[in-house]
Amino acid sequence: MDDVATRRFTGDLSALPRPKTFRLKIISMGSEAVGKSCLIKRYCEERFVPKYLTTIGIDYGVKPVVVDGNDVRVNFWDMSGSPDFVEVRNEFYRDAQGALLVFDVTNSRTFAQLDHWHAEAVSHGAKDLSIVVCANKCDQSKRVVTEAEGRRWASAKGFTYFETSAQTGQNVATALEAAFQAAFAKAYGRQS
Repeated sequence: MDDVATRRFTGDLSALPRPKTFRLKIISMGSEAVGKSCLIKRYCEERFVPKYLTTIGIDYGVKPVVVDGNDVRVNFWDMSGSPDFVEVRNEFYRDAQGALLVFDVTNSRTFAQLDHWHAEAVSHGAKDLSIVVCANKCDQSKRVVTEAEGRRWASAKGFTYFETSAQTGQNVATALEAAFQAAFAKAYGRQS
């Protein structure tokens, strides 16, 4: 090895400039059993968990990603959709930069409750949240909420909309990366 290469690896590494790592707080919200946890697990671990496991309170996960050429550490706060955990959820809306607002296309009740979820977020401090709507389980044959209905609702609110399937992986990465992009732009502006 020449002297330059040797110095590169034997010097004090703590003196080298470190690239800045940004942080994003992304929450998932929506009714019970719509697939919030499954979407996050599909993105972070590239796998689907077919057995339903209810989220008790809050689950937490971290995933390093790159947004606009910047290193970003995404902190996922996966919130239970159960009414029993409303007081727990309310503590996690604050300081969130982005959200996945998820409903199940096979269950019209979960679509009808989207306004409730948005209102809950706003009333607990998440007024300037970048929201991506995920119409989940779109691979299922017993669909009752049409894509047009979902897009119309999201468009009226100014939210981005994606048809997703945690089971097949359809649009999961695209939807979550859109959430990161929007949240990053709102939180940090252009950093690249």
